Amino acid sequence: MIQLIIGVLLLIAFAGLVYYAFKGGNLMMGMLVMAIIWATLSIVGFMIIKDPAFLAANKAQVETSLPDHLKAVFQSGPEGWGPTLVNFIFGAWFGRVMLKTGIASKIIKLTVELGGDKPVITSILLSIVTVLVFTSMFGAGAVVAIGVIVFPILLSLGIPKKTALVSFMLSVGAGLYINPVIFSQYKMFFLDSQGRETVSYDGTYLKWGFAAMAIQLVVAIIFTIIFSRKKRQVHAWASPIPQNTTAEANRVPGIALITPVVPVVLAIGLKVPVILGFLIAGFFALAVCGYMRTWKGTAEVFNKTFYDGVIDTAPLMGFMLIIPMFNAASNLAVPYFQALLGGVIPNSTLIIAIAFAVLAPLGLFRGPFTLAGAGAATLGILKSLSFTNNFLFALMYAPTVTMNISSCITQSWIVWGINYTKVETNDYLKSSAVTGWIITAILSMLTFFIYG
Repeated sequence: MIQLIIGVLLLIAFAGLVYYAFKGGNLMMGMLVMAIIWATLSIVGFMIIKDPAFLAANKAQVETSLPDHLKAVFQSGPEGWGPTLVNFIFGAWFGRVMLKTGIASKIIKLTVELGGDKPVITSILLSIVTVLVFTSMFGAGAVVAIGVIVFPILLSLGIPKKTALVSFMLSVGAGLYINPVIFSQYKMFFLDSQGRETVSYDGTYLKWGFAAMAIQLVVAIIFTIIFSRKKRQVHAWASPIPQNTTAEANRVPGIALITPVVPVVLAIGLKVPVILGFLIAGFFALAVCGYMRTWKGTAEVFNKTFYDGVIDTAPLMGFMLIIPMFNAASNLAVPYFQALLGGVIPNSTLIIAIAFAVLAPLGLFRGPFTLAGAGAATLGILKSLSFTNNFLFALMYAPTVTMNISSCITQSWIVWGINYTKVETNDYLKSSAVTGWIITAILSMLTFFIYG
């Protein structure tokens, strides 16, 4: 009986987090409070419950001392995120190198020249290039830096503002499905009780990830084609490509254009560690673009790009150091969810996949279907059932990347895009929510066919 009461209290706390996230509360504080509440309730339960069946089923946790429980949640949890933190920093540095050298600007400039005077073709080509760029770059700084180049081009060609904005953000998100650093960020939700990884970047994930990237890109292209057929209005912009980025792009040699895909190719094709891949690609870019002529100059640009990259990702790093605490606390809560919901939530992968397809908009506004919000609590509940981690990862990753990162107005770079293009928030959300819902529904069923 006590385990059922604790299970109800855990669900009430979960509902509180969902409400808090919907209201736009600070997620770092919200997840910290949830970790404390869930850990406290779970540990107290292990101490006071006397039910023989419960004690036998959870013998290891019951026999663990209080200090060890606290260490597992509040010390070992954040410490276990160390490798991902390092990947984040080097990935951010690589992104800054791409911007510093002008490689990203050069790729976009060549894409526009290839598209000629056909606005829709140019828009489609820019979507493809954006996807490729964000398979290795990430972060608000990178999105803004690319956006200030892409948006003036699209708008000056007469692509409607809302169409340009939705298409660009979907393209950014599509690339992130293959981005090894973003993958490393969210795989931390799936560490086992000893802090070991349970999902890996290679193998079956890449099969699903490439399919997800392609599906989101195709939807972005279809959206562009459909909504660019209306009468286009050309917007007057000072310059299709900002002058400073044009100057940098003109100094970029052709060989440098392969840089964005180098880390991904090295990781997938040659099994090169992610950090080494970023270092190879980053210094290759600096060398061929003339930033390594002297030792002093090389050191200065390396320090500056490293510093800027860390600044770009600092807020996210703080949040992701709290997530392992909640992840460890959710592991402690599993026995109570099993007791309370074991006979309520179906164990059928098909039914769960259909539920995620139908309820995909719950990934908006940091809701219960996104790991960048209250979805961490949802995952804690689903972990108490018999689903595999590969299935759960793909199931939760789709609304996280598509509904949240690619479509939601709570995403920082989407807020920037809305302000930059002067699109009405509600007008943007009407389109982004529908396209995101379609993509997530397709990916939910794809998840069932691959992992179910």
